[in-house]
Amino acid sequence: DCRSSQRNPANRSARKTSIMFALDFEKIGLRLDLQSVLSAARDWRFVVPCAASGAVAVAAGVWLSWKDARFVAQYKEGKLPPVYNQGLILPVLGAGLQFLWDPLAMGARGHKKYGDVFTVYVFGKRLTFVSGVEAQELVFKSRDEDLSQQEAYAFSVPLFGEGVVYGADPERRAEQIKLVTKSLHTNALSNYVPMMIDEAEKYFAKWGAEGTVDIYKALSELIILTASRCLMGREVREELYEEVAKLYALLDQGCQPISFFAPNFPIPAHWNRDRARESMIKVFQKIMDRRRQSNRVENDALQTFMDAKFNDGSSPSAAIVTGLMICLLFAGQHTSSVTASWTGLFMFDEVRRGNKKLLDELLAEQKAAGANLDYNTIRHDMPLLHASVSEALRLRPPLIFLMRTAMTDLQIKDVVIPRTDTIFLSPVYSGLREEVRNDFLILNTCCAQIRFQIFSKPTEAYDPYRFLAPRNEHEKHTHG
Repeated sequence: DCRSSQRNPANRSARKTSIMFALDFEKIGLRLDLQSVLSAARDWRFVVPCAASGAVAVAAGVWLSWKDARFVAQYKEGKLPPVYNQGLILPVLGAGLQFLWDPLAMGARGHKKYGDVFTVYVFGKRLTFVSGVEAQELVFKSRDEDLSQQEAYAFSVPLFGEGVVYGADPERRAEQIKLVTKSLHTNALSNYVPMMIDEAEKYFAKWGAEGTVDIYKALSELIILTASRCLMGREVREELYEEVAKLYALLDQGCQPISFFAPNFPIPAHWNRDRARESMIKVFQKIMDRRRQSNRVENDALQTFMDAKFNDGSSPSAAIVTGLMICLLFAGQHTSSVTASWTGLFMFDEVRRGNKKLLDELLAEQKAAGANLDYNTIRHDMPLLHASVSEALRLRPPLIFLMRTAMTDLQIKDVVIPRTDTIFLSPVYSGLREEVRNDFLILNTCCAQIRFQIFSKPTEAYDPYRFLAPRNEHEKHTHG
């Protein structure tokens, strides 16, 4: 059936008539309106992406199914970890939406149902979650040839730059880590303490006698100030603080959940991250040039990196120095601000609930230490402060997951973790374990049963005294 029809007079200037073709299939009662199809086809911006996305999705599904079938066949003789199937599981994405929304909650559900070891499929990757003393010993005692940090943290290369830490070969990475460690050595920290105290006194002097603050925001600002002075150098603190703080914020925002799976995925956060790193390189290049031209030597981490020599006799370039500075900032600023915030919040919560004992004892400890604080005083004469920070770390660790990539098949408990699995170990779960474990010491042919708790109940309670004598609960197991 072919006919002509007049459009609305208001649209007559655009097109007076249109031809609608319809094919009647009496037997199946199908009427296909080709006008709509042709109209959609003309809008290639809609059709092409949809067709491409559909083709990619189908191809990805087929490839992942084939890969999984081949994988299961390969390990048919061994017992693999149980596969997580709780909540929303989608083709291709797997548990990706759960992981992106709340990975800790997802992991907690998995450990509750499957025990200490289970595997999650996320965007086609096998993520194996582990928990418990045996798992922690496996992760922390294994060599990099067996459990690789470099493979697991490859997503950080666009952040730090090529040739820096996880973007470098193992030998060079070891040299760089030594440099970072040197910049935080006891002697260096001793020099930093007066600077930190000075920055803190200046910062808090701006506060009134009372008021309301966002403690995390405030402590993040303070720690950036101390980091800029102690690590990045006097020039950054006095002249370039605001610029560097903005660049750091862009770098931090470039670490999105999707970055773990696709660190170069084309999103604004990744574009801004890359531009910020290039701008940061230019900032430090200028500072390094000025120091060298004036023969000026400063007592900061930047100078340590500038003066370094690798085993092959080469010196770090401005890009490498900048990458190490970014690495140092990410390792210290985020962890310090999160831990300091939670320590303060837990203390204030104790006071809110009417328990001033901890705060009073902390103030008394600080008073006894004297007004002239230094590294040794803080380190050795303030045990309750250290215990308070340690307890906050146990309950709210800033690094919610530690990751490794299995480079070989690994046996843990009664299951085999296959090569190429990415292993996720969370200090959050470890710090809250409260069950009584049964360990056996085998002496000749006899067994002696040892029963112990890693942390006393209630494990969710903030109790710094568990880290002090006579309890010393943290010493019950080296990897507890």
